[in-house]
Amino acid sequence: MSRRSFESAAEAAAVALGPSRTKDLAGLLARGHSRERALTELATPGVREAVAKLYEAVEEDSLPCPEAAAYLRGYVAAQLRAQDAVQVRTVWSGPSTPAVPVRATAQVLVEVIDDARDELLAMTYAARPYPALTQALTEATARGVQTHVVVETLAGARGLLSGREPAGAFASVPGLRLWHWVRDPDADSYARQHAKLAVADRRVLFLGSANLTESAARRNIEAGVLVRGGDAPQRAAEHIVELQRRGILRRFHV
Repeated sequence: MSRRSFESAAEAAAVALGPSRTKDLAGLLARGHSRERALTELATPGVREAVAKLYEAVEEDSLPCPEAAAYLRGYVAAQLRAQDAVQVRTVWSGPSTPAVPVRATAQVLVEVIDDARDELLAMTYAARPYPALTQALTEATARGVQTHVVVETLAGARGLLSGREPAGAFASVPGLRLWHWVRDPDADSYARQHAKLAVADRRVLFLGSANLTESAARRNIEAGVLVRGGDAPQRAAEHIVELQRRGILRRFHV
């Protein structure tokens, strides 16, 4: 097993355990305790497999336990520093007040789209053509950004949306991939795809109340949060991609 494999196993164990218990694992390794001892002390659902794989990586790579422990401690320190670097800002659109500056939701959405260089994932309930967003999305696909938008459908909304399919708002954007939620026939028939978010390159997340419509972006009172850094953007993207992989989200063709 290569050192890269050990690093991958260490990362998986650290994510499963969290910073404090990862330090406990590092202490067990540093003192030379066996895999069985570690599994006994850290016997939590969802953790055993990650810890076992870490020990397997250490053994197969003939890595000294103190070195493995030092790596884990260094990884935790880096995680904590990264968490400290996370920026979370509220975004309000609509009437302003003296205490809270207001930024147009449209401006923030465009900034997130403009930030993307490799991947852009977005979800919306309603959607209507809006030139500023259409232009930003078109420019993103033109520079090679893999752009995916999950929309509700008229059928899925069951009469709560009217007019054109929400997906039609993106018909003019070349290369954009549209997705929709395929419901379980046995599930609640009143379930809706109601998420509204955008993730750029798994490092910037905008999550809020605004649909991808001009009224939501410019005229309504809308609230959201813009997250830069940390694991929230990556986790959101991973969730969407896994829903696609499992066929819960499927391609939609206008």
